[in-house]
Amino acid sequence: MSARSSTLGPAQDARHDILPALLRKPHVLVMGVLNITPDSFSDGGEFLDPAAALAQAERLVADGADILDIGAESTRPYGAKPISADEEIARLAPILPAIARLGVPVSIDTMKANVAAWALDQGAAIANDVWGLHRDPAMAKLAAERGVPVVVMHNRDEADPAIDIMRDMATFFERSIAIADTAGLPRDSIVLDPGIGFGKTPEQSTIALARLGELSRFGRPILVGASRKRFIASVSPSEPRQRIGGSLAAHLLAVQNGARIIRAHDVFETVQALRVAAAIGDKR
Repeated sequence: MSARSSTLGPAQDARHDILPALLRKPHVLVMGVLNITPDSFSDGGEFLDPAAALAQAERLVADGADILDIGAESTRPYGAKPISADEEIARLAPILPAIARLGVPVSIDTMKANVAAWALDQGAAIANDVWGLHRDPAMAKLAAERGVPVVVMHNRDEADPAIDIMRDMATFFERSIAIADTAGLPRDSIVLDPGIGFGKTPEQSTIALARLGELSRFGRPILVGASRKRFIASVSPSEPRQRIGGSLAAHLLAVQNGARIIRAHDVFETVQALRVAAAIGDKR
């Protein structure tokens, strides 16, 4: 499967209205995670089979996912094996078009602009860049030309416990927005993600969640993906699948601190927790 695609080609159909339409929904949005990888930290290898992947996507939609986030290259901070764009597309090809027909917006989780371009051709509607437009210079221009929103995630090559993580995040996002401006990508197409667990110590991930409200200065929606992350085990020793409770606690507090989108593996439990919290809040 070739990775050649019109990375910088003309827009075939503008999808600029998808993000505003999603944000008009009255509830916190839930993005369901679908990893088509052998080595993701929590569910690697489970959904490589196209039938299993489609069944899981259907389950996530039935459980209440507003967005499906599909990725074919593990980006876990420790031990992830980089793959080529060709291999990434080969993993996605039997799966993504069918998932895009489920009627829920699909986000392509990739740091490669040519993979994102291919996925957009197949029906994906959002680009989710774990390097926040910094790693592939073509990503911002692609999103601008295709008229699609982009999730811009904070990341670092290595965690540094000595830094002020919130200052580092602000500097990173300022650069991301400058890259977007240069490429002609409208700011209202950007979603910010603090990148919980990426280039951060467990303590820094906790700080990022506690001080999430500081990101409101950018005036953009905030996405948080704390699902099953390692920082939870630093508080309560556990394996990834034992971290649902910690994930829910982190996500509920993230919403209190301004998150508008939650990225989660356990969609049913996340939707339930958010609905109950909202119902209680309505009685105040």
